[in-house]
Amino acid sequence: MNLNDMTIIAGPCVIESAELLDIVATELVRINALLGTDIIFKASFDKANRTSVRSFRGPGIDRGLQMLNDVKEKHGLRVLTDIHEAWQAEPAGQVCDILQIPAFLCRQTDLLVAAARTGRTVNIKKAQFLSGQDMKYPVEKAREAGAKDVWLTERGNMMGYNNLVVDFRNISDMLQIVPTVIMDCTHSVQRPGGSDGKTGGDRRFVPSMALAAKAFGATGWFFEVHPTPDQGLSDAANMLELDKLEELVKRLLKE
Repeated sequence: MNLNDMTIIAGPCVIESAELLDIVATELVRINALLGTDIIFKASFDKANRTSVRSFRGPGIDRGLQMLNDVKEKHGLRVLTDIHEAWQAEPAGQVCDILQIPAFLCRQTDLLVAAARTGRTVNIKKAQFLSGQDMKYPVEKAREAGAKDVWLTERGNMMGYNNLVVDFRNISDMLQIVPTVIMDCTHSVQRPGGSDGKTGGDRRFVPSMALAAKAFGATGWFFEVHPTPDQGLSDAANMLELDKLEELVKRLLKE
């Protein structure tokens, strides 16, 4: 695959602190310089769909967008964040290059329309209950609202309770809808709600997810990364160790 055709997104699940964002962004800049990549920085200002009401959600939209803008200005990285309500699209679009629609919300018409009207790229994550072919309808909503650039992201399907499986055929199906199809390699190894009020997971399988997706034609990869993921405040079990990202990106470039 040509390097220019690859989309790579990486960053911590949620904004925990300015220090964390700086550590991760500094490493992404280093990898970009070393490998010639253009990794997009990702972090959430609010995790509105946490399992428990007691779970950490983030700094909120005002402080969170300021912190993401600081990353963009200091490190020169493109920035992605997710939105959960239609009113969040406009302020998020003033800062972020890509607006992401969470999987659980990918059929929410008002949310898709608001994201599309910002003029930013819209990345729609495929719901855990939909097929790849079903995603033509969310894409139609975004495009008819004016979105010029729409991406789709595979993140697995529910398999019974507290478990996900990935049908990699969805990647091929979604490539019939949009040219950019991303594999979410960390959320796809989750065990939703399966860890005493938190989402569990198994990061051991992240590299396998990435390489399998490449074999099925994925054009992009999404990795939640953290310098000490087991101490992370969200998605601790499935985030990839930050110091393993470079090697995995090298494998994707080579294999």
